[in-house]
Amino acid sequence: MSTLTLDAADEIVDAALKRAQSLGKAVSVAVVDAGGFVISVRRSDGARPLTPDIARAKAYTAAVMQRPGKMLKKWQESQPVFFAQLSQLPGAALPIMATEGSVTIKKDGEIIGGLGIAGGTADEDQQVADDVLESLGYELEFAAWGVAGTPTGPKQSGTTDNGATDNGTKDRGA
Repeated sequence: MSTLTLDAADEIVDAALKRAQSLGKAVSVAVVDAGGFVISVRRSDGARPLTPDIARAKAYTAAVMQRPGKMLKKWQESQPVFFAQLSQLPGAALPIMATEGSVTIKKDGEIIGGLGIAGGTADEDQQVADDVLESLGYELEFAAWGVAGTPTGPKQSGTTDNGATDNGTKDRGA
């Protein structure tokens, strides 16, 4: 079983801050382990005060939901009550944020943590996260919910992005 070390987390954070700076963005970056526990959080000069908390929640979501926040958006939109209740569960340490800039850290097919970027636009946060994880050799493909072994990318025939089949039924497995 792989783990995400402090050195690896710091490498991700450093690369993310540099990538955001190259876009002219002041951001906060958070890295958590597979259980959603913080390994590293950093706020760049000029980043808004709330961005570290947002980055932590994004990283937490990506780790504990085991999918990038962007993949969770349609599921959240189709079941808003379910997602609202997730954050109220006794074991939920942070809000679940199904949004861009929330990316699951995966290495050798194993989920080892989550990365959260906050401070740019949604697209900029996502771009920074994807660019950094790809450049450091982490995997960016994840099976769609309820479709074992089918990586994300172009929409698979017969399913929607949240695991629903085209006939309107949904796989509610989490």
